[in-house]
Amino acid sequence: MKKVYPDARAALDGVLFDGMFIAAGGFGLCGIPELLIQAIKDAGTQDLTFASNNAGVDDFGIGILLQTRQVKKMISSYVGENKEFMHQYLGGELELEFNPQGTLAERMRAGGSGIPGFYTKTGVGTKIAEGKEHKEFDGETYILERGLVADLAIVKAWKADDTGNLVFRKTARNFNPPAAMCGKICVAEVEEIVPRGSLDPDHIHLPGIYVHRLIQGEHEKRIEQRTLREAS
Repeated sequence: MKKVYPDARAALDGVLFDGMFIAAGGFGLCGIPELLIQAIKDAGTQDLTFASNNAGVDDFGIGILLQTRQVKKMISSYVGENKEFMHQYLGGELELEFNPQGTLAERMRAGGSGIPGFYTKTGVGTKIAEGKEHKEFDGETYILERGLVADLAIVKAWKADDTGNLVFRKTARNFNPPAAMCGKICVAEVEEIVPRGSLDPDHIHLPGIYVHRLIQGEHEKRIEQRTLREAS
């Protein structure tokens, strides 16, 4: 099966539809699938639900889809760097489902592993637990969290071979693998596609069985928060 496509637009052709649920990898601005996000913006797909650790910033990442009002709901952990997000949420234009970071990552991983739900202590006694099933194990209370299965997963990796085996770099490894796992279709963008067989099997972070389409492209490496020491 051919997995390598010439660009993001081609890789998403026939996949996007209004009202779909998308899982996106990345942490802050690190390891976000920026080329695929731009292609979704260009396609004009509407009423999207995104599961992503964060919502980018105002002019980068998922933030550009918020600017065009293409997102109706976010399932996220941290949204504090996006003023447009805040404006839409406080104005009742955007639905938000907050998840602790570990819970969100595990919901993605569980969905990709065929696990419909799991119990966790995280969030017990808080608003996170409202409306969720509570169960006691060994004298401790846990809440039921459902696994996530997305219509589409978009992720960013460092290297891949043409079968879709992926290698992530440093911080980009946290949310990208579970996001990729939980998509019915996974499209990955990478910095480099290497010859088949050149990746050490012990260094592959996500096997190609999870990846359906693949593109290579140039990426902008932004710094989300730049802190400089004053000159002495």
